[in-house]
Amino acid sequence: HMSMIGIRDISVISTPPRDRYPVRTYVMEHNDSVIQDAIVRELSRGGQVYYLYNRVEGISSLANKISKMVPSARVEYAHGQMKEGELEKIMLAVSKGKIDVLVCTTIIETGLDIPNVNTILIENADYLGLSQLYQLRGRVGRSDKMAYAYLMYQKDKVLDDAAQKRLIALRDFTEFGSGFKIALRDLEIRGAGNVLGAEQHGHMDQVGYELYCDMLEEEVRRRNGEVIEEEKAEVQVDLQIDAYLPKTYVSGEQTRMDLYRRIAKISSREEYNDVADELCDRFGDTPSCVLNLLEVALVKNTAGKVGITEIRQMGENLNFYWREISPDLMKALSQVIAEYKLLFSAGNKPCLTFRKGAAQDADRLLSNIKIVLQRIFELRLD
Repeated sequence: HMSMIGIRDISVISTPPRDRYPVRTYVMEHNDSVIQDAIVRELSRGGQVYYLYNRVEGISSLANKISKMVPSARVEYAHGQMKEGELEKIMLAVSKGKIDVLVCTTIIETGLDIPNVNTILIENADYLGLSQLYQLRGRVGRSDKMAYAYLMYQKDKVLDDAAQKRLIALRDFTEFGSGFKIALRDLEIRGAGNVLGAEQHGHMDQVGYELYCDMLEEEVRRRNGEVIEEEKAEVQVDLQIDAYLPKTYVSGEQTRMDLYRRIAKISSREEYNDVADELCDRFGDTPSCVLNLLEVALVKNTAGKVGITEIRQMGENLNFYWREISPDLMKALSQVIAEYKLLFSAGNKPCLTFRKGAAQDADRLLSNIKIVLQRIFELRLD
């Protein structure tokens, strides 16, 4: 399928519904005191609780145990082996608020939207898959109240590596729009097959998902007979300006890393505007240091198109470096040198210098860089 249509882009809806909060997620050993406190706290604010116990055998005994732990709670249990009418009666009672704690199996995994249930406790969470845990956590936090998820494993149990990674992923990825990230983490934990061959294993986990997809797309294009251009070396930009994503603006570390990668790929003013608009929509008014970061990404792309390998600010001077200069480029540079009264130094590392006054402030600095680069680019096209 992909060999015919190519790799598809993925769109992620990361803006939450109004007045929603991420579910606070805790990974811990089984602890009766914590369970009791979690249930009492939820009931005290008029809410309801799911207690997930994914075994039909013993589920009624557990429901009785919870009734004794919290005598004031109305506790019922439900599982898939019940008769249809009996199960429906219990679920309707939950939706109407007539049951405080529902002890249940994974039958609640999908399709339930009960806004008043905002605490879920999952016993033996290490036995469940990552996508399954994500779906179960999604059963709470469906209103304007803060929701809580407790992922529990047996006391003193040593978790295997895969189970530990699954639980850590749920704990770390709590912000809205993290479902796709969790799916990627699940893919890395379980492994991916060789898409272009018959083997049921691959090397994606060794290179990372994003690089894997880039390599896969390149190979598909090559097999379709397309000419693959060699990737150009990244342009080094060393300027004395603030250009970064502050933690106060984008708090999530993983989100910042994702945005840095996306910003680094900006190759046109349209892409610049798209990213700038998204940042403003998601995080509010864009600080100057973030706008500078976007401008630097655009500068790198334009500089690469005219063969520049490095742009460096030295005091009030601005230097543009090349590895080598072709005759047609030298012709364009000669006109730029005359127009803007620049200095040019030949040698092993040819350098064009925008002299004193080019770097009075960040706006003036970036403006001068863009003017010179755009003029060189236009003259080369001519």
